[in-house]
Amino acid sequence: MALRPQTPRYLAEKILTARAEVDGERKQVSVLFADITGSLELISGQDPESAQAILNPVLEQMIEAVHFYEGTVNRLLGDGIMAIFGAPLAHEDHAVRACYAALMIQESAAEQAGRAEQPLKIRVGINSGEIVVCAISKDLDMEYTVVGETAHLAARMEQMAQPGSILTTARTVRLAEGYIIARPLGPQPIKGLAAPEEVYELVGAGPAHTRLEAATIRGLTQFVGRETELDQLRRAQQLVGAGLGQLVAIVGEAGVGKSRLLYEFTHSHRLLGWLVLETTAISLGRATSYLPVVALLKSYFAIQDRDDRQEIRRKVVEKLLALDEELEATLPAILALLDIPVDDAG
Repeated sequence: MALRPQTPRYLAEKILTARAEVDGERKQVSVLFADITGSLELISGQDPESAQAILNPVLEQMIEAVHFYEGTVNRLLGDGIMAIFGAPLAHEDHAVRACYAALMIQESAAEQAGRAEQPLKIRVGINSGEIVVCAISKDLDMEYTVVGETAHLAARMEQMAQPGSILTTARTVRLAEGYIIARPLGPQPIKGLAAPEEVYELVGAGPAHTRLEAATIRGLTQFVGRETELDQLRRAQQLVGAGLGQLVAIVGEAGVGKSRLLYEFTHSHRLLGWLVLETTAISLGRATSYLPVVALLKSYFAIQDRDDRQEIRRKVVEKLLALDEELEATLPAILALLDIPVDDAG
């Protein structure tokens, strides 16, 4: 991934005459700031090419993580980036995407530190809220920037973070509840704000992968109605129990309760003793190949997020060969889907 090149001098006059067009549209977004700590000391005395060779790989990994979760990198800050999730491309789960991108940034930095002679550490700050998006129209392209307290507070979170950590606010934690694991640090004074702000350290991904799972963690309300739809599902179940395979499609507008209906059916006493496998197609997983298939395999083999590669391989091999030893030929394909090296003897 190539970073944006320096603007040629003969274009400087055109860039200086850029026209700022404020949309006047307020958006709910999450803003992420990330920078490399100690970069000045690291590149001190280096020529520009050497400094660029040190910093660019880390900056590229930051940008890649933002793009993976469909965020927009709207500013390069020398040794860091500013990114927006939820604008100009709208996402209702912008806070979750921002948190996942931050975790990916830190994971990539940790992996690179293990290989580098001069390991770099990154600090990240996130905040969610309302902003005004400004479209900067130039003769050559269009850029976006943001105006408002939301971006200011995200920058403060980044400045307060320890190297290798991610700080965020209560607003972001509430929006991403269930999807993330955050450690409360209590109210912290913020420069420029009159009142202290509740600050959290983002430490990992949570158990939820869908909105229903997040709602289940918080506690579901009582399920009422839908008896007609439940009866249809039960009739299909009876036919399956008699050896007649069935396919049921549930169609409806967003938010009408399709996922909750399936949750109530699959968690009913009527399915005790049945093997229930579940997979989902989520919007922030579009960049991952075969994600629904991978999720289905993880469900079948009882693979947990905390399992290492050796444990995943053991679960797959033992269960597959217990079904039928002739299925051994499918092991390479299944392990490849689960990102396990086929030649891993683990």
